[in-house]
Amino acid sequence: MAIYEKRTYDVIVGQMPEVIRLYEEEGWPAMVAGAHTDNLVGYFLSDTGRLHQLVHLWRFDDDAARRTFWANLFADEAFMKFAVQLRPHVASQDVQLLTSAPWGPQP
Repeated sequence: MAIYEKRTYDVIVGQMPEVIRLYEEEGWPAMVAGAHTDNLVGYFLSDTGRLHQLVHLWRFDDDAARRTFWANLFADEAFMKFAVQLRPHVASQDVQLLTSAPWGPQP
């Protein structure tokens, strides 16, 4: 059964433009170059409710694949160079693991 990982970053108010710039110029290119995008469902920015949030959703075949993915990503020097620059702009992080309900679409 596939698992989905939802990562929500609460960005410090006023810092979202810099977070977007960092992702566009360094984070996303590092992820593409390192072939770290296959499991990505999507990145999202909050527009209502809790604001100043960056949410990303990932799909993995199982927990072992999820753990291997994150270990490989965190071993990527280009990505970690980006991550070090991103961290001061993030107030908190929430990680939630989800499984699909037995009815309806399976993303």
